Amino acid sequence: MRIYKKNSLILSPCQIFELYLTLFYFLGKNNWNIQFMTDVQKTNNKPMIEKFPTLNSTLAPNELGKLIQQKYGLSEKTECKIFRLGMNHLYIVKNGLINYVFRVYTHNLRTKLEIEEELRLLLHLKETSGQIAYPIVDKSNQFIQEIEASEGKRYGVLFSFAKGTKTAKFTEQTSFLIGQSLARVHQSTDNFELRRISYNAENLVQNSFLKAKAFYSKNTCEIEFLENLSIFLTEKINNINRQKVRFGSIHLDVWFDNLHIDDEEGITFFDFDFCGNGYLCFDISYFLYQLLATNLNEEEYQIKASSFLKGYESVIQISNEEKELLHYACLAIMLYYIRIQCERFDYWTNLFLNEDHLKRMVGNLKRWINYNKIEIFST
Repeated sequence: MRIYKKNSLILSPCQIFELYLTLFYFLGKNNWNIQFMTDVQKTNNKPMIEKFPTLNSTLAPNELGKLIQQKYGLSEKTECKIFRLGMNHLYIVKNGLINYVFRVYTHNLRTKLEIEEELRLLLHLKETSGQIAYPIVDKSNQFIQEIEASEGKRYGVLFSFAKGTKTAKFTEQTSFLIGQSLARVHQSTDNFELRRISYNAENLVQNSFLKAKAFYSKNTCEIEFLENLSIFLTEKINNINRQKVRFGSIHLDVWFDNLHIDDEEGITFFDFDFCGNGYLCFDISYFLYQLLATNLNEEEYQIKASSFLKGYESVIQISNEEKELLHYACLAIMLYYIRIQCERFDYWTNLFLNEDHLKRMVGNLKRWINYNKIEIFST
């Protein structure tokens, strides 16, 4: 059987059937492709999740300024600018001629209780020694603000601004004033205990070495040195006679970067974020260590160190047992801060945190050890 078309094209029934199947295939395939592409577009337009997880966000200063203005009843001209993004985030708040510092604590770095205890110490010092930057209460009589950041709840506190300037190149006379001021702080913190960490051989030394060893796996020479140092320091700290060494609340980070020098109001300490319970001479030892690290001329260091200790002892005498500890305590604290740097690697600027950095840290430790003629190794 044949079918005749007007244009003389002749197709058999089988050819017509094949043509039908071909048209059906291509039309069906194209329709499927169109539907598939439509489904893909719909999928791509949908967000995978509503909020992507973050480790450590930066709060927008303009919006934070509005929150601070509202909470503390500041003027409409209040300005808020980022000052430093480090362990915590610091903002400078300007309300006319008055400056403040607003600290936003890193998520899960401190519990609310730990922050409350830090503020309790600062308020105690404000009433007794008066030489610290203190927390400011808001209109609702609250010191701590709770902020829902993308990574979770963060806490914020507004502090008074420490008058004066910050410098590592202070004079012998200023060194005397720093010692005097620290002694007055210690007068208030002696036997004043906090519901926070108590610094001991385990958390200062032993745990710190293990963290550094895991982080700096390639620095075999430096790690071996730190291991021997940790054994030496553990024995020293565990053998402290607490009856002869003052104990209470300590700052743990007293150096030029955490104090301001003012001609009229003297020395003001701030940044008590690492405060806890410990031997008061730890603060003295750490200041002396940092003083040596920032004074390459050892004669200048000796003059300033002597002046600092004279200033301190013009207020409180340092016992012989405490003077002996001054050589060792700072080494334990520095080991602890090596650990902190490793633990916070993902949260703040970390380009410097490498094998060369550990070598520099160990080099400074050895310089202190050599200067004070400390014998760590029995061989």
